[in-house]
Amino acid sequence: MSPGRRGGTADQARSYRQRGHDDALQFAQCLGLDADYRNDKQAKKDVIDPSGDAHSVKSGRKKWQIFLYRRSRFENDDGFQALNGIGSLLIHCIDAFPPRYQDYRGNERAAKERLRTPMRELKDRFQRRALLRAFLMKSIFNGGEVNYLTVKHEDRFHIYHNQDVVQMMGEAFVVENSVASKAEDPPEQKVLFKCDGNNVGELEMRNDSQNHYGEVRFNMIKDRCVNLLRNYAPDPFQTACYSKDVVVYGKAVRTFGNWKQGWKKDS
Repeated sequence: MSPGRRGGTADQARSYRQRGHDDALQFAQCLGLDADYRNDKQAKKDVIDPSGDAHSVKSGRKKWQIFLYRRSRFENDDGFQALNGIGSLLIHCIDAFPPRYQDYRGNERAAKERLRTPMRELKDRFQRRALLRAFLMKSIFNGGEVNYLTVKHEDRFHIYHNQDVVQMMGEAFVVENSVASKAEDPPEQKVLFKCDGNNVGELEMRNDSQNHYGEVRFNMIKDRCVNLLRNYAPDPFQTACYSKDVVVYGKAVRTFGNWKQGWKKDS
């Protein structure tokens, strides 16, 4: 990769992060917070609302990065270690690759062949719906420390309670391993979370550059996530408008916005 290409990729990453911060600020101001609103990026708390509840604010044009973690995160985070072996298997995915990026580049096929075993085992573990839901709660909401998924879509913010999101995704997802895109590539390089035949989430190794070598990435495709939340909502699933810019769904209608008494009466 040329220096110019690396610079372009870094610029894109900075632009993506800035856009996410701008959207979180816009949401905070929709709730009446000031520009110095509280957040905690390490705990996925993009905005803490006036009730003290935390929101993970997702926007993006194509994908949401749920996490991008190194080995130390899975070693030291008790939440991942408590997931019936999921944390250890994610470490095994990382350990399938040699410590040095240069060594991996010298024999990529060998590392990818080693990766197949823990990726296959992860897929098998996620057939258990309770474990799949626990993984989603940990990955998206830091084990429940974050109360809401707030999605910016079509110029409005849509607020979902963490329990509703995990329940819908846990029921809708069909979990599979990836197949090889080319005859010379090994299969089982990813765990795919599919809905209605389409990939919604991808759990994979990121080894495309030395800066991000040996990291596990969990992405979700925005539009497909939005469709899942719309199409797999339980019946009944209440909807209320907090304001012209903020819509609230399901359990969140009962728990969100108690600092603004009476707002549900106008929904």
